[in-house]
Amino acid sequence: MNARICLSLRHNAIMKIQTQFKPYQPNQLLLLPPDMKQWLPEDDLAYFIMDVVNGLDLSPIYQSYDSSKGGQPPFDPKMMTALLLYAYCVGIPSSRKIEKATYYQIPFRVLTADQQPDHDTIAEFRKRHLKALSGLFVEALRLCQKVGLVKLGHVSLDGTKVKANASKHKAMSYGRMEKKAEELEAEVKRLLIEAKAVDDDEDSKYGKGKRGDELPGELRFKQDRLKKIKEAMKSLEVEAKAKANTKRKEIQQKELALQKAGKKRRGKNPKEPSDKPEPKAQRNFTDPESRIMKDGASQSFEQSYNCQAGVDEQSQVIVATSVTQEPNAKQQVKPLVKKIKKNTEGDKPAKVSADSGYFSETNVDYLEAEGIEGFIATGRQKHGDVPATAGRGRIPKDATKQERMSRKLRTKKGRETYSKRKHIVEPVFGQIKEGRGFRRFLLRGLENVSAEWDMICLTHNLLKLFRSGLMSKRA
Repeated sequence: MNARICLSLRHNAIMKIQTQFKPYQPNQLLLLPPDMKQWLPEDDLAYFIMDVVNGLDLSPIYQSYDSSKGGQPPFDPKMMTALLLYAYCVGIPSSRKIEKATYYQIPFRVLTADQQPDHDTIAEFRKRHLKALSGLFVEALRLCQKVGLVKLGHVSLDGTKVKANASKHKAMSYGRMEKKAEELEAEVKRLLIEAKAVDDDEDSKYGKGKRGDELPGELRFKQDRLKKIKEAMKSLEVEAKAKANTKRKEIQQKELALQKAGKKRRGKNPKEPSDKPEPKAQRNFTDPESRIMKDGASQSFEQSYNCQAGVDEQSQVIVATSVTQEPNAKQQVKPLVKKIKKNTEGDKPAKVSADSGYFSETNVDYLEAEGIEGFIATGRQKHGDVPATAGRGRIPKDATKQERMSRKLRTKKGRETYSKRKHIVEPVFGQIKEGRGFRRFLLRGLENVSAEWDMICLTHNLLKLFRSGLMSKRA
């Protein structure tokens, strides 16, 4: 049976099938709608981001361009800003993945008007305008405030560890640095002696015609490594000295407070702080400003930053952000409250709640001075444990700030208020890390990481605004 007969039989078999199918012609040229807004539903996030960006002040970005220098015209900053904000909203911060999405994902093609900036252009735009982009956090927050998503009745503070763009295996402790520096110095000295011997031998053979800068590769490598280790050691020593001076001031202040109260110190005198770093103190050579921190969820130690957020009870909108290198948050209450006031043009929360990591008498005093009612845990409570109720009778006059706060949190009002803390702030970190997959920073260095955290929190707020539907009602 020849091929023509086989094809005829197959065609006849297909023609006998009664079911009707939709036309399928993969080689047919299609005419896509000329209006790109027909490619997506009217209420798509991409259109919302475009509308928001149209209302943002991008003048600092536009003013940084100078057309008099000639060359190819750059992409419009409005388009690039919308592209980055949308990418962060949907959990695609990688410049390479963003570039790919402008070819294969319809929302990205709509946002860019079917333009495809390459990943180098995207990365350079983010790097060049990082400060201006992070500054948009305040504009978006005030927009949330105007439509009623922020009330500042109750703000919860919390932090989460976000991995740095660096491996913890690229870190070295101060104690190991000391030993390694000694070894490298001995090696460099030996290699220099060998190099001198080789130079002298070659000079005797060929005369003094060498340039003198042809250092052996092994010597260059060891010299560079020694330099990096000494820089890291110096950084640790400066930090240790600053911490020691702070500790000395704290001891002096406590001594003065005891003298004014006419009391004597109980127990032994405090140990004199050391200016030398602890042997276990570490520095990372990839991102020296990151720190080894314990992750609360995995209980593992990672190269990280401690990312802080103040979250409003009304709609879980983030009203203040910060990033710190410290693993604990005792020093973060005042900076976060000051940022809330700055971001909201002087407004401040009526109540602030935080876990025990934020408790100090200084923080309690600060909140009282600001007229903010504080609800800060004084100790850890095991999961599932029922909080103890407050004891009867008046609080003793000589009760400490910690004792007063502990008693306050055991009252009915205290228990009710503090119980809301987890429901206000912890879901926000879940939405950022689990929902959008932000578990590691792309950028390095405290300043850059702080700006990137602002962008992550900015897009969190934009998503809250988008899902509320209040923008369309307001329009």
